[in-house]
Formats: sequence, C-alpha cells, structure tokens
Amino acid sequence: MISFARRILGLALTAFALSSAVPQQTIAEESKWTYRPELLQPFWEGEVTEGESVLFIRDMQTGDKTGEARASVLFPILEVLAVRNSAGDVTYENGKDYVFRPDSREIVLPVGSRITSHSPQELRRPAKSQQYQLTHRDGNGEILFGGRLEYAEMQTCITYRHAPNLWKGDIPHFDETALPRSIGKLQRKEPLSIVVLGDSISTGANASGVFAAAPYQPGYPELLREHLEHQSGGKVSLANPSVGGMDAPWGLTQVDTVLKSNPDLVVIAFGMNDSSGRPAADYQNFIQQTMDKIREKQPECEFILVATMRGNRDWTTLKHELFPQYRDKLKELAGPGIAVADVTAIWDGFFELKQDWDQTGNGVNHPNDFGHRVYAQVISALLIPAGESQH
Repeated sequence: MISFARRILGLALTAFALSSAVPQQTIAEESKWTYRPELLQPFWEGEVTEGESVLFIRDMQTGDKTGEARASVLFPILEVLAVRNSAGDVTYENGKDYVFRPDSREIVLPVGSRITSHSPQELRRPAKSQQYQLTHRDGNGEILFGGRLEYAEMQTCITYRHAPNLWKGDIPHFDETALPRSIGKLQRKEPLSIVVLGDSISTGANASGVFAAAPYQPGYPELLREHLEHQSGGKVSLANPSVGGMDAPWGLTQVDTVLKSNPDLVVIAFGMNDSSGRPAADYQNFIQQTMDKIREKQPECEFILVATMRGNRDWTTLKHELFPQYRDKLKELAGPGIAVADVTAIWDGFFELKQDWDQTGNGVNHPNDFGHRVYAQVISALLIPAGESQH
C-alpha cells in the first residue's frame, strides 16, 4: 500500500501538472525563447556565469535593521556584467540597485533598490493554510508553495565574470566509450532519437516556458534537444512521455510507450517522488527492469540515468538520506551504454554555497529556469566533450 506521505507527494505534483501546465500548442504559439549556446555552457566551465538565480533576503546574515538585503552567487565576482529580473525585461544599475565587493560572492541591495527582496518569514505560511501541506522541518509553519512562477518573480538573475576552475564539487566527465552509439551519431551529424522518461521535473515543471511567460525558457528536455542539435549540426528528435507525480515503478509500466519512438537514447529521471520512503535497492530494481525491458526490443538502446536534484532540505516529507543512496545505486548500474548524470552532486554543491530558495521553482521540489539549464548542462556534458559548448 502506498504510504500517506508518498500519496500526498504524488497528488501534489499530479495536481500541479493538471491544473497549472499550459497546453503545448499555446506554448509553441506564444514562445519567444531563443537558443543561446552560452546559456547551456556548463556553469563549471569558463569565466562567465550566465543568469545565475538568487533570492535576496533582508537581514538574513547580519541581523541588522538596515533595510538592506543580501544574496550570494556561486563564485567570487570579478565583474558584474548584468543584473536582471527573472523575466529578463528589467536591467538594474550598479551602485543604485545593488553593490558588490570584488572577490566576494555576496551582492547587497541598498535601501531604495528596485530589486525585489523578502524576509525569511515571507517564505513561510501558517500550518494547513495551503493547498498542499509542506510542513517545515523546524515545525514553524509551512514552506511557501509556488505552483506557477511565484518564486521566479522573487528571484533575480546575475551574469558575472569570475576566475576559472573554481567549482570544487563533482562534475560530469565526457567518456566516448560510455555512450558510443549516441555520441557517434552526434559526431557524424546523424539523426539521434531521444526519449525522456521521468516525473514533473522532466515535464519542465516551473520553467517559464510552461506558462508562456518571459523569458519563455523550456524545461531541460527541450533545452537538451536544442543544445545537442545546435552543437552537433544533426537532427535530434525528442519524445517526452513524462508525467508529474510519477516514480520509478510507474516508469516500468511505460516501456511500450518509450519503444514507440524507436529511441537511440533514453533518459530515465526518477527519484524525487520515490524519496518519501522507497528503499534504494527497490528504486534500483525498478530502473534496472525498465532498461532490461527496453533492451529486449531495442538491444542497442543507450541510457542516461539521472540522479535527481535534491528537494528542499526543510520539507519533512522528503527523506534526504535517500538522494545519495539512489545516486549510488544508479552508478552501480553504469556500464556499456549506460551513463549517470549526477545532478544530486551538483545540488549538494549548490547547498554548500547558497540557499534552496535561490534556484527552486516551486519552493519544494522543482528547479527554476536556471536549474533546468543546469540539468541540461549536466546531461549534455556526457554527450559533448568539455569546452565544445561555447560556439
């Protein structure tokens, strides 16, 4: 029997998918998204970080009542190139709307800044006051839930220059022998067929494009497709039967749907909805069975297994010890034609330097636009050699 916590999680995400998503036809008609390779260059490469999201918090670090607000980016700043709202239609002024000290990761909003800021308490709600119960780990009310772009509207995007090679966390490594068929097709500019099978994150949940809102960015599967196509010069097709609220056992039931697309590469991305209690060995078993059944009919099919982002560390529903366990079980499955995209490790690195609200899409378990780009960066790094995502 499904546990109550897991059922609530599934209902929450499924309800989001049903009530909040914009029909794909509407997205296509209204979208103004323009692919730019610099947005998909891995954030751990180069000397410019593009559009890193932060949420400015008043008095979080100092306790002073100055009215100033603060946020931190990933790397010490040498030069701020642009500070914009998440929609990208407002550019803020250095010295007036924000200030920073070179070689510091912190940006400060002076009194009178046009940049939005919030207190930690504004990111909470009273117990049982929201559609979904998102109890805070400290017992003080609930985490603010944002089913659409509420968090994006509170966040600000920073583009800045920094010294190279500063990321100290784990990064994906390109290995031509891990996914030889898919990589070979890309290098020879041959058509590549991809299927993404996952939960609400894989549907693009909380990406701006889902709501036909600026900057109209799609979720990570479409970002991945566009990036691979632009970088390789060949045709890359995408099928995405992902459904919000689903988990690894559901993925096993979708094998026939996956096979309809005759995929060269299947990206399997579950874990968030399993993490309220599914044992890691059971999670691994469902993923293994899914691959086995696909390969019964499509023996040359290759796989990228995505170790999911972490959810909000303060949400009591999630058992956070499971995230690294799931990742490690996926790595045990790696072998010829099977690679692991370790997004879990990236989020661990984020949490060492920043807050969950800096890159969350809904407050609890979805990425924002920046997070979806990071997903695409991590996955594409397994298919494109380092340094080649810059032209």
